[in-house]
Amino acid sequence: MKIAVILAGSGVFDGSEIHEATLSLLALDQAGVEYQCIAPNIEQSANVNHLNNEALSSARNVLEESARIARGNVLDLAEAKSSDYDALLIPGGFGAALNLCDFALKGPECSVNKNLEDFILEFYQDRKAIGAMCIAPALIAKVLGKEDVLVTIGNDEGTADAIEACGAIHENCAVDSIVVDEANRVVTTPAYMLASGPAEAWSGIEKLVKKVIKF
Repeated sequence: MKIAVILAGSGVFDGSEIHEATLSLLALDQAGVEYQCIAPNIEQSANVNHLNNEALSSARNVLEESARIARGNVLDLAEAKSSDYDALLIPGGFGAALNLCDFALKGPECSVNKNLEDFILEFYQDRKAIGAMCIAPALIAKVLGKEDVLVTIGNDEGTADAIEACGAIHENCAVDSIVVDEANRVVTTPAYMLASGPAEAWSGIEKLVKKVIKF
């Protein structure tokens, strides 16, 4: 078994949430499952100083920043083939809603990176499991909303309404739990949409990874 892990940069405010990404890789490693980190080779939509949450003028590349989390072993999304993997996992962080799609800016009117949209659709069409956490279920909702996909981002009413406007179904969920769409083989968990620290994030992420593997 080999699982594709989509990264969106490095850092909660403009990339992948590092705790979520690392805990996902830990859960996969503990389960003895091989994984490949993958990211689009594009400029970040935003660049943020994580000390003060202020915008930076310097440009950053999503693939290069994702390599920080992947310890250099990251594949350009444009070169990735869904046939090489058995499941798909997408950690959250604002990068998922800024770089992988623009949900953070446009809500239900957002668009998804075309390579990623195609990648997700290939997994869906091949009946391979898809796991997403934190805000990442929003991009799943945009791509698979027409399939009445069931997801969660926790219990934020405004975000849930935007997700349902994409055509998806939202279910409120505690930080230590997961929402499973058995029909569409999609698993989601709130992670840092609700978590106050790594231990709380881990409680749902570990369950999500185990369910994705079971699928």
